[in-house]
Amino acid sequence: MWWCAALLALSVVVRIAWGFITPNGMNLVDLHVYVDGSAALLQGDLYGFTYSEDTPDFPLPFTYPPFAALVFLPLHLIPFGILGVAWQLLTVAALFAVVWISLELVVDARARSRSWVGVAMLWTAAGIWTEPVRTTLDYGQINVFLVLGVMLAARSSRWWLSGGLVGVLAGIKLTPAITGLYFLAQRRWREAVFSAVVFVGTVLVSLLVLGSQAATYFGSLFGDADRIGPVVSVWNQSLRGALGRIAGEDVGLGPVWLVGVVVCAVLAFAAWRSLEPLPDGTRDRLGTLLIVQLFGLLVSPISWVHHWVWVVPLLLWLLYGPLARSLGARIVAACWAAVTLIGVPWVLSTAQNSIWDVERPAPLAWLGAVNVVGVLAVYVVVILAARGREGQDERVTTDPSAVPPRRSDAQEPDPTP
Repeated sequence: MWWCAALLALSVVVRIAWGFITPNGMNLVDLHVYVDGSAALLQGDLYGFTYSEDTPDFPLPFTYPPFAALVFLPLHLIPFGILGVAWQLLTVAALFAVVWISLELVVDARARSRSWVGVAMLWTAAGIWTEPVRTTLDYGQINVFLVLGVMLAARSSRWWLSGGLVGVLAGIKLTPAITGLYFLAQRRWREAVFSAVVFVGTVLVSLLVLGSQAATYFGSLFGDADRIGPVVSVWNQSLRGALGRIAGEDVGLGPVWLVGVVVCAVLAFAAWRSLEPLPDGTRDRLGTLLIVQLFGLLVSPISWVHHWVWVVPLLLWLLYGPLARSLGARIVAACWAAVTLIGVPWVLSTAQNSIWDVERPAPLAWLGAVNVVGVLAVYVVVILAARGREGQDERVTTDPSAVPPRRSDAQEPDPTP
């Protein structure tokens, strides 16, 4: 196992060094926003703050809920250089935990053996080179920590811990709130209710402590996608972003987007219903969680490439989970691995004049929908795999040679010694 640890250490050192020494590498702009933006609340100007030192063309505002600023506030007491290095190392540690929990959920007891520790190290070493984790490290983003928190909530059997974790995470960044659908799909009613209660609690705490600053967010900024960034940029891999690039303009939340959401919702529901039940009657936890989280990434107005950290547990589920023997699952996993390691949105970004550019050749516009198509392919593979199992079951039950003979029809044993 030592060579797995050595490879992981080498991968981390090379990745971090590469980010810091390349001109457009690790600028940690989002970490600056967390630190400087949260400090701005002390001057009563949380949502008037922008960071433009490394992004002069698009000053970055503080776009998170006000509760996030309260959580991030202590960070401004740490020297930024020390914080930056610690943030990178903690992100890698969190990614290892995400990989470990993914393996634990799909391979059960084997994930607790020594050999699977090495497998988790190797996947972590490779995972930091996937586009979502690369950009998370470059920007100093929080996405890997959010994914880890959600996976801990899915893994835990304590309703108050699972619900509380998701509620707090949704208070920091709204996207984890989609996990409430996972709780409902797993019939974890208490967790679903408690997560909503805790989220409301974060809102009330924000209003109580920050007053008008929190009211500004929930009154006029909540749901304003344009403030977060250019919806039509290829960096936005949501359904709305893909449709906007194909249409040549932002489709907004209009009929085209609504029809797309309905199609995605139907496929997601069918994929969830197609998951093979576990022996205890429940549905595959990791499979259900992935179907829900991928659906959340599709319907969110903005799903930057660094939001797609869920691709790492997705690859593990496709290759080690119940679909491991499915040719379709392996093909989809290979395509996802190629897309995320190459960084197709990054390649396409070199062909757009600016992040606000919506006019682009049709082939580039359609290729910019790669993540959306990838999610739909996952749903279809899950649905087809279930139909394949049903077909096998029907053949077994209709083949007389596959049915064991009844006792009365069976040949009596020879009584002679």
